[in-house]
Amino acid sequence: MGGNEPSIFERLKRSCRDEWQAYVGHDFVRRIARGTLPEDCFRHYLIQDYRFLIHFARAYALAAYKADSLEDMRPAAASLSATVATEMKLHLDYCRGWGLSAADVEAVPEAAATLAYTRYVLERGMAG
Repeated sequence: MGGNEPSIFERLKRSCRDEWQAYVGHDFVRRIARGTLPEDCFRHYLIQDYRFLIHFARAYALAAYKADSLEDMRPAAASLSATVATEMKLHLDYCRGWGLSAADVEAVPEAAATLAYTRYVLERGMAG
């Protein structure tokens, strides 16, 4: 890619400018940035994000399973390993700082939105 060409990230943002602005300008995001999101809402987010990570790891596993070659499997396997071995531990450590034990996080079921999104991602991965 030449030095003057926009990155893939910039091109994707431009292609869905309205959606991107709605995403980064959402009240939840703005309140986190301002530090005005109620703590119970942030704890709920932390728990649901952990639930999301579980299924995100499964999506990486699915990508490895569906890869056509060992070379194609490597990035998915590396991401799976990093998510399961590192990111989830870091997330639980962060949750502890907010007064949530691993048992607390594990005890809360997925919210409807988390369930819908993660199953959509996995279903699309299975179909594609």
